[in-house]
Amino acid sequence: MPRIGEAISISSDLSVTVYFTDQNRYAAATEPYEVGVTREALASQFHPEVVLEEFFIGPTLEEQALGLMAVLSGSTGFRSLVVQDGVAHVYLDGQCNSGGATYTIAQPLMANLKQFDIIEFVKIYDENGETEIPEGQSDSIPFCLEP
Repeated sequence: MPRIGEAISISSDLSVTVYFTDQNRYAAATEPYEVGVTREALASQFHPEVVLEEFFIGPTLEEQALGLMAVLSGSTGFRSLVVQDGVAHVYLDGQCNSGGATYTIAQPLMANLKQFDIIEFVKIYDENGETEIPEGQSDSIPFCLEP
């Protein structure tokens, strides 16, 4: 029991995991390519959204020195995240483009969002609000992320 005048520490901070791509694992074809790092969030925040915000901020300088990077595929952020019936709908900003690659922003976004029990599937929409399979319980990417 604290004494009168003694500070009471009430922490509402929690740790969340943000996944970035490990360039070394990717170059060696050692899956999974995504490596989790810790970020702080308030208990009152919607943690899937916090994780996406932190993903688009990118790895710290120390994390970059370890080979971590944010694969963005031309995206500059996200304008909306809606989670409904186990499906996360992520609406990207910027002109997404796979650049012919099979590994795109889709993989780290799915790793980041599927860590949460409330998310079973992820549908990613391009800057025009389009995705390949907009309906139903399945993952979906926009055409711009196809190789």
